[in-house]
Amino acid sequence: MTPLRYLHLDVFAATLGGGNHLGVVIGAGGWNSEAMQRFARWTALVETTFLLPPTDPRASYRVRIFTPHKEIPFAGHPSIGSAHAALECGLAQPRDGLLWQECGAGVLPIRVLGHGAQRELLLQSPGERVLDTGRDAHPRLAATLTGIEPGVLPPALVDGGRRWWLAEVADEAGLRAWQPDHAAIAALAQASDSMGLCAFARSRHPDYQLVVRAFPAGVGIVEDPASGAANGLIAAYIAHAEPHGPLARGYQVSQGREIGHDAQLIVHIDDDAIWVGGRSHTVIDGTLQWAP
Repeated sequence: MTPLRYLHLDVFAATLGGGNHLGVVIGAGGWNSEAMQRFARWTALVETTFLLPPTDPRASYRVRIFTPHKEIPFAGHPSIGSAHAALECGLAQPRDGLLWQECGAGVLPIRVLGHGAQRELLLQSPGERVLDTGRDAHPRLAATLTGIEPGVLPPALVDGGRRWWLAEVADEAGLRAWQPDHAAIAALAQASDSMGLCAFARSRHPDYQLVVRAFPAGVGIVEDPASGAANGLIAAYIAHAEPHGPLARGYQVSQGREIGHDAQLIVHIDDDAIWVGGRSHTVIDGTLQWAP
């Protein structure tokens, strides 16, 4: 049994402990997929990642991402956290301000802004498509949105590595106080082969311009404290619908306070790309004793 390095991270945290958990295993090149899945099931984290040497010459490193139940090609906070771990462990260095992450969705760029505790990492979303819009876009959608006043943009089904239903709520207070019907969200997710519902509202708070709540019932999670991929889809939808609006070049997001977290995500919107990220913090840096 060869000891491996293991990091436990707090990803997208505005305050200590406010972000999303991530476990990162360094040096498990000798593990097969079954061994990785077994360990991810044991951690019981939303995602556990494994950092490996790249197989693509363009890439800085390779990451495999596992939920407790299966391997997935891409996810937001595991990508940002894995990039943080690669830098912290000296596995990769930026080239012209970018890391290049090899994962199941391809080779994706990650911007590196700043250094140390102030460092921000932003991932370019792998491409988004608006599949359908409107409250009648699915027979189960209206029941899912019961109890909230709609905002400016109509509900939409958006695909980009992961598929989400998006719904704008009229105001921040209404979204934060909403008590969703989780069974209805789960039924919608199953019927539409999606992650579930991600609701958002605009805000006048000086520290953030958007509030987000994500309900990924499609993978058995009631509410997610910080959702990188889902926020990328929201940003793409806003940029598509309001190309000259106040949020069209980027904004900051507050997420997770309703479930005891305090996450802050950063969105940059370029002419041809969406970048989503934030800061990550290493909470535990230790040695993993695990027989694959």
